[in-house]
Parts: sequence; C-alpha cells; structure tokens
Amino acid sequence: MTNQLYEQDFNLWRESIIEQIKQHRFNEIDWEHLLLELEDIGKSEKRSFKSNLTILIAHLLKLTVQSDAPETMQGSWYSSVTEHRFRVKKDLEENPSLKKYMNEVISQAYADARRLAIKESKKAKLGVRQPSEAEYPMHCPYLLEQLLDEDFYAGSD
Repeated sequence: MTNQLYEQDFNLWRESIIEQIKQHRFNEIDWEHLLLELEDIGKSEKRSFKSNLTILIAHLLKLTVQSDAPETMQGSWYSSVTEHRFRVKKDLEENPSLKKYMNEVISQAYADARRLAIKESKKAKLGVRQPSEAEYPMHCPYLLEQLLDEDFYAGSD
C-alpha cells in the first residue's frame, strides 16, 4: 500500500512513513523508497553546497580579474560573495560531514566558477574591459581559509 502511496501522493507517503516510525511499525515501512529519498537528500545537499561554492568563487574571480570594473558592478560581486560565503559556512555548520567533501568539491566548483566568470565577463558593456580567458587561472588561486574568511574579497586585498 505505501508503495502505491509513494507514486500517488508523495507528501501523504512521507507523513505515513513518519507515523510508522513514531509508532515503531517498522515492518510496514516502504524501505525501498525511503532509502531512495534519503540518498536524494544527501545528493541535494551536496548540489546546493557546490552551487553556493561555485558562485562564491566566480565572484571572487571577477573581483580579482576585473578589479578595474565600475564600483557598481564590484558592489554586486561583493554582496554575492558575502551571501554565498554565508550559505557555504551555514551548510558546513549544519552538516559538518560536508567538510570531508570540501576538498573534493573545490576543484569541481572552481572549474564551473571559472567558466561562469568568463562567460559573464564576455557580456560586459559600456566600456567595461572584457578580460581574456587566459587571465583566469586554470587552478583555484584561493586557499580554503580564504574562501571561508569573511574579510577576504580577493581583488581588494
């Protein structure tokens, strides 16, 4: 029955699983779908973490490479760095196990961040210099401590 419920009404299925666990009715639990959902939660957490790290690094890169950009553009990047650094630190605080994932994900996030920063810089208008791809380092120039340091903003140091 819970198998069908999973397909028809996910929220009701979730509520029934919670109730079954609370009442210790373990033999009634739809273990197959519960395990799938638990695995998906972990994947979702990691995707969100990597996404926030990617935006953080992309905007640090822009502050570094495009330090000659107008203050209004840089202001937006500073705000984004602050917001996404907060999200990354909050993720690490709420899910300390992500720390072991951090070193693995930094290189992946950096590759994505570099592509994003390059792509966004090509959209620069109104006399804003468009940096060449070669100006963006191939490997992450920031230490983990710098990425998490609330006072580090790359180009401003």
